[in-house]
Amino acid sequence: MRIVVIAITKNGKMIAKKIRSKLDCDIFMPSKFEDNDDIIYYKESTPLIIGKLFNKYDALVCIFSLGAVVRLIAKHLKDKKSDPAVIVIDDKANFVISTLSGHLGGANALTETIADILDATPVITTAADVNKTIAVDLLGREFDWTIEDDKNVTMVSANMVNNEPIGIYQDAGEKIKELPSNVRIFNSLDALRESDCRSYLIITDKKVDDDILAKAVLYRPKSLIVGVGLHYNTSKEEISKGIMDTFARHGLSTRSIKALASVDKGTRVKGLEDYARENNLKVIYYKKEELAKIKVPNPSEIVSKYEKTASVAEAAALLASNGQLIVEKEKYPPNLTIAVARIP
Repeated sequence: MRIVVIAITKNGKMIAKKIRSKLDCDIFMPSKFEDNDDIIYYKESTPLIIGKLFNKYDALVCIFSLGAVVRLIAKHLKDKKSDPAVIVIDDKANFVISTLSGHLGGANALTETIADILDATPVITTAADVNKTIAVDLLGREFDWTIEDDKNVTMVSANMVNNEPIGIYQDAGEKIKELPSNVRIFNSLDALRESDCRSYLIITDKKVDDDILAKAVLYRPKSLIVGVGLHYNTSKEEISKGIMDTFARHGLSTRSIKALASVDKGTRVKGLEDYARENNLKVIYYKKEELAKIKVPNPSEIVSKYEKTASVAEAAALLASNGQLIVEKEKYPPNLTIAVARIP
């Protein structure tokens, strides 16, 4: 997290330095306080510098009045997905106030951290936090889950903090440890649909029907490994088409891909590396000897002849997932084979 602390008084300077003693951050102050230290001093007006920093850092920590901060940041606000975290601290460090982007921007968590450093009182006003319930927009964030479409987040969040009955269905991803009393677990989407719950939380890597999504927030866990058998000249476009076709036919979400897995050919295959980079995925490579030890449903004598292992796609997917194949190998002649395994 790129953090900047802006101070405009002598007390603020001491507070900023105390924060920096525990957190990696930059400190900005007006040039009239300039000294021989590693603080960044600015000659522009504070409103101008706030505008510049607002789009440069992930979190702004402002050591001046809440009202002043609200006026300074107002014209720069866009939306909660892109706005940085903003935290306000009074000039005596009595209170640390989470002011903007409490959940998605991380202001609430940073407020708690800074309050602990300063021995101050954290002030957090988001409903999920004060009611000690699930923050719908943060569920599974520590596991890198993504939300398919956030249009229902506000509705479901309101139901959550108002203690309305909410149903949850999960068939993939990491287990949620604690659930509030108004959240009921269902073992199937049909049971969820037929319940009297006001809204739903769904955690799956599978396709979900539109009718149930109208009342749901859909989370995509990183639960799938794509095994890839390919040639040196297999292109990024071939790989993309093969994966998209496979996932579409089997009703799976590409958002749930955790990694690609393949054989170590000694040199990297450009098409695979390019596809992985463009989709923010890592590639796990295995030695031929490692893959040859994996029992697969569809071994190939031809693959064994050229690769010294009877399987690449299926074996790599199984090895990387430590789970089960949910899509056995599918061939995309002449240069590509795809298999998919689910992480337990």
